[in-house]
Amino acid sequence: MIPAQFEAKSVEKKWYDYWMEHNYFHSKPDHRTPYTIVIPPPNVTGVLHMGHMLNNTIQDVLIRRARLKGFNACWVPGTDHASIATEAKVVAKLKSEGINKNDLSREEFLKHAWEWTDKYGGTILEQLKQLGCSCDWDRTKFTMDPDMSASVIRSFVDLYNKGMIYRGYRMVNWDPEAKTTLSDEEVIYEERQGKLYHLKYQIEGSNEFVTIATTRPETILGDTAICIHPEDERYFHLKGKNAIVPICNRVIPIIFDEYVDREFGTGCLKVTPAHDVNDKELGAKHNLEIIDIFNEDASLNSYGLHYQGKDRFVVREEISKELESLGLIAKIETHINNVGTSERTKAVIEPRLSDQWFLKMEDLVKPAIKAVLESDEVKLYPSRFNNTYRHWMENIRDWNISRQLWWGQQIPAYYYGEGKEDFVVAETPADALELAKQRTGNANLQTADLRQDADALDTWFSSWLWPMAVFGGVMDPENEDFKYYYPTNDLVTGPDILFFWVARMIIAGYEYADAKPFSNVYLTGLVRDKEGRKMSKSLGNSPDPLGLIEKFGADGVRCGLLLSASAGNDILFDEELCNQGKGFANKIWNAFRLIKGWEVADIAQPESSKSAIEWYEAKLQKTLAEIEDNFGKYRISDALMAIYKLVWDDFCSWFLEMIKPGYQQPIDRATFNKAIEMLEANLKLLHPFMPFLTEEIWQHIAERTPEQALIVAEWPELKSYDEKLIADFEFATEVISGIRTIRKDKNIPFRDLIELKVVNNENASKFFDAIITKLGNISSLEYVSEKVDGALSYRIKSNEYFIPITGSIDIEAEIAKLTEELNYTKGFLKSVQGKLSNEKFVAGAPEQVIANERKKEADALAKIATIEQSLMSLK
Repeated sequence: MIPAQFEAKSVEKKWYDYWMEHNYFHSKPDHRTPYTIVIPPPNVTGVLHMGHMLNNTIQDVLIRRARLKGFNACWVPGTDHASIATEAKVVAKLKSEGINKNDLSREEFLKHAWEWTDKYGGTILEQLKQLGCSCDWDRTKFTMDPDMSASVIRSFVDLYNKGMIYRGYRMVNWDPEAKTTLSDEEVIYEERQGKLYHLKYQIEGSNEFVTIATTRPETILGDTAICIHPEDERYFHLKGKNAIVPICNRVIPIIFDEYVDREFGTGCLKVTPAHDVNDKELGAKHNLEIIDIFNEDASLNSYGLHYQGKDRFVVREEISKELESLGLIAKIETHINNVGTSERTKAVIEPRLSDQWFLKMEDLVKPAIKAVLESDEVKLYPSRFNNTYRHWMENIRDWNISRQLWWGQQIPAYYYGEGKEDFVVAETPADALELAKQRTGNANLQTADLRQDADALDTWFSSWLWPMAVFGGVMDPENEDFKYYYPTNDLVTGPDILFFWVARMIIAGYEYADAKPFSNVYLTGLVRDKEGRKMSKSLGNSPDPLGLIEKFGADGVRCGLLLSASAGNDILFDEELCNQGKGFANKIWNAFRLIKGWEVADIAQPESSKSAIEWYEAKLQKTLAEIEDNFGKYRISDALMAIYKLVWDDFCSWFLEMIKPGYQQPIDRATFNKAIEMLEANLKLLHPFMPFLTEEIWQHIAERTPEQALIVAEWPELKSYDEKLIADFEFATEVISGIRTIRKDKNIPFRDLIELKVVNNENASKFFDAIITKLGNISSLEYVSEKVDGALSYRIKSNEYFIPITGSIDIEAEIAKLTEELNYTKGFLKSVQGKLSNEKFVAGAPEQVIANERKKEADALAKIATIEQSLMSLK
């Protein structure tokens, strides 16, 4: 029994379980050509959101299509340990239980982190299954798996031994909420409105003041100099003098350096070497004292005096009031400036001097620049992102790869002494001990004498190895999986991590495998709401993906998302798109039920059915060629739209109508078999996009063995087709539409037979006459050389079509109706021609407006000619 309705929920579970049971998603090396995708590993803390829905639907479309095309399709899933995000969640959980992270040892904290990961870490992967994702779940990886961590540690040791990793005391981006350093790329700059404070510093030994403008009055407590341009005549008299820092009353030198812009502000600059990267350079040049006024959470330390322990932003307000009460604020202005914020925590970043680990990037990036921008070994879709890639790669700075976190791969540096340089780098403590013995000459050293660096590695330093590490390519580059599956084929991700992840994977690929990690990068857009706003919990405009699946079915949601998802462009999401996808699923289901409901008999095949089949086979091939072209250009949305139109318009609206048997009559077996064959071809094209619906229909059509399931069927073969046949049918559909319009306008019931006579000035093909006859319910179709009197008529191009009047039409009433329409159209034409004859209008109106008016004129003239011809035939 075929259900009357497509029941998505039960169908989805049934077929996903079936696919899993028969291991269709699993891949292992064999004689076939591999097609490989590695998932952009979502954070282990994550749950499915609309961006994941779009990204993973596209990946599933690509992998299912590759499977149908005979490739050995392998889609590797997994999750990322997400150092900052996960540690923050674990710390918050512990806090809710009354436990302070600082009271725990590293081992105790990691035990809690692993418990949290084991409990919540697989959520998003389970949710992807509800979407229909056909990942090779046997290959699921986590960036903290032992083999994955071993790959990261080996990478660090290798790069260190090559002289590319070094330890440096640098100004870094400090996230005071996560209490860790960030790389430059993890800092997001936002325009914010703040204040510009003009502060007065007294000159030592005088009543004179100099005014200095700053957006951060709290940092004056870390000032160690005032800097002025050496050629600024206004301040020549201050050379060799000192100034007094307000509130803390510290005496600081007035220095002179060409770094200062004389035209900006007052020409005087406060120098705070501990809290500004440029001030740090000035401080080093002039041998200034460095005073760090902040704790790691950006509260003030003892240098903050009576503000000690207070948050920086609280101090900003309070210190400005104190300065005002002392008469040391000249003025306060509104000021717009760029504020650096943490990509993860959104906290305002503090520049901070710190010992960190860095990776030299200048030479590492060269092969990756060549691969994308010169050799086209790696292609970005859309290609406009090449410019973004170029900007980042050509302006790259050394990568700060250390993080002050416990969750992540611990840096494999082992200290054997108290000095900063008293360390060795090794993959294991045992190896480190041997190196330390060699370095110190102390054969009595024990493992307990070594202290491993407390920092963890940046999460991206783990995930940049992802395409290699998931196949064991870092630890064992000669293994079968790595040699078979690497390089992978396509990567689908968002442009927001083009540098964070994509570029770094390309860098790592050439460094470790001397090969690209993938050939193509498909960059999706952001999913926004229908008003163009970014989706967020605070706006309440981000729908629950699982709720959408519950409401519209996974196929409906997949289809709805992809219908508007052109590469690199943001998607304006509207639930109505999913409803459209659900409607499409119902349309296909009902078409299938219609076909299966026909009685089949061994009778002769009508000419109309022969013509319909020949046409649809050609149209299918043309659409297939269009689909292949779109996939080749990564225009996934366009590929789906081509299939959508083929199925909805060509198959359901035309083909089935053309072959449908008469009321309570059987269909001939040859036509029925072809209808099933065409339906199956449609299902193959649709399967990557709507896997559950298509598998359900496929399995209803006939009894299938597991080897005959749709998921492993063969993609339709591209063959030559007759373009003229398709064009001729388009003409025929206009003829049929003309007949239907006359029937509707003249209230001629479809059951009433009518005659059709044609003046074939276009020499149009007669191939589809049998279809015109059937769909128009024509008693006779005759080609004539002259116009037919006493007939209703219409034109298609230069062809004229006449339907002789039957007794059921009131000729007088018809003449009156046409006359009224003729008069109205002539009046409309007169107004349009009046505009076009107005020289002032023609000279001043935009080109498009003039073109629209000329089209209105042409359409009106053609309509008048048709009406006049109809009137002549009736009189």
